[in-house]
Amino acid sequence: MVEAPGQVSRALRAAPPDRVVEAADKAIRAGLGATRTDVFIADYRISGLWPVLDPELPDGGFLACHSMAQRCFSSQQPVVDADDSGRCRLYLPLSVWGERLGVLLVELPGPAGPDTVEAAADIAGDLAVALRAADRETDRYRRARRRERLSMAAEMQWELLPGRSVSHDAFELAGQLEPAYTVGGDHFDWSVDGDRLTTTVLNGAGIGLAAALLTAVTVNALRNARRSGGSLVEQAELASDTVYYQHRGRRYVATLLLELDTVTGRVRAVDAGSPHLLRLRGGTVTPIRLEQQLPLGMFAESRYDVQEFDLEPGDRLFVVSDGVWAADPGDRGAYGERAMARTMRSTRLQPPAEAVGTVMRELHAWHADTDLGDDAVVVCLDWRGSGGRGDG
Repeated sequence: MVEAPGQVSRALRAAPPDRVVEAADKAIRAGLGATRTDVFIADYRISGLWPVLDPELPDGGFLACHSMAQRCFSSQQPVVDADDSGRCRLYLPLSVWGERLGVLLVELPGPAGPDTVEAAADIAGDLAVALRAADRETDRYRRARRRERLSMAAEMQWELLPGRSVSHDAFELAGQLEPAYTVGGDHFDWSVDGDRLTTTVLNGAGIGLAAALLTAVTVNALRNARRSGGSLVEQAELASDTVYYQHRGRRYVATLLLELDTVTGRVRAVDAGSPHLLRLRGGTVTPIRLEQQLPLGMFAESRYDVQEFDLEPGDRLFVVSDGVWAADPGDRGAYGERAMARTMRSTRLQPPAEAVGTVMRELHAWHADTDLGDDAVVVCLDWRGSGGRGDG
């Protein structure tokens, strides 16, 4: 039993990228005596979990597995499901640095003791890392995530994303992009470097491929400056100049740049005509009013100023694009501050990865579950404080 995680880890390293789930299956059967395994992958909208090894699972079996897998995915804790025959199914979260990929199912012929559950959880951790790495070399797991064909613009946007969530001792962060299969210009990005977390949210202009291309140029210009050691202002100015000299002011991008000192909670911000920023502290929602500056690329050699504000341990920030804030299905008015505040308060006990999904579900309900009229981005950041978890 002690050797099982090591056996699986070695098998994963030896496997080709498109066969890591089969390699894990074989090693788990040998190491834990499992009678069956499967990997459930979360789709782009995080609306379901879908089997990789056994995609033709009968409806009844799929629904039963899906219910338990969804519980594991939401809680990010192992779920043990034993039936009357003595057979036991373990559902283990597949997560890397807080990025939720899916769930590993391990079916055993008998009861699972604490040592077995711990060994299976270690295996799930190794498999999650392998799946994350394999994504660069094979399309297999990306195909499992999509439930319909992506537009070209959406394909570009998903390739640009850093992930959908990340966890750290001092903070937890998540983002969601909608409509997942046709999104055009809205986007988010982040990077953790020492005691600094940099987050950007772009409220892209236009629709379709042209919007995605504009966003791609902007995101890569911001990354180029950031990776070269540039300050928040230098990132904004390089990106603005890059977009301007590409489009001569005809196209520009409203962007919010945030830099969090993860030790002190001090936030430095550049508001370039930006998405909307709100803070949830306790049960109170407060808009963070920043001085809006010119969107990136509107004029040549635009210059930007930094503004600062402080977080307290347990604070939650939401950043939403106009596709959320100004969403107007035509008969109910814009979504706006009141509806957003109500939804934010309802997420208070949820982790950010669940909270962004709640906001998107409420937004779809506001549209009476019809197609969204505009791209929508939601980013949620919890700062726990330098000592770990805040009071929330």
